[in-house]
Amino acid sequence: MTDAEMITRYNYDEFIVEKISHWLNFDNSPMLGEAAPDFPLWDLKGRETKLKDIWSANTYTIVEFGSFT
Repeated sequence: MTDAEMITRYNYDEFIVEKISHWLNFDNSPMLGEAAPDFPLWDLKGRETKLKDIWSANTYTIVEFGSFT
């Protein structure tokens, strides 16, 4: 899938199961209390960090992906 195709699929025009279900992958997500895998993150100024660096500096960490409509 090309980047353009992925963007088109992500920017769906209505919030229905058929258009969002392929983005859900709960079976492969860490269970509550398990550590999530480490991965790079960027802040709003474009600076890169790692999830593990944020965990070590904070008691609780919330990472949001996607958008609110």
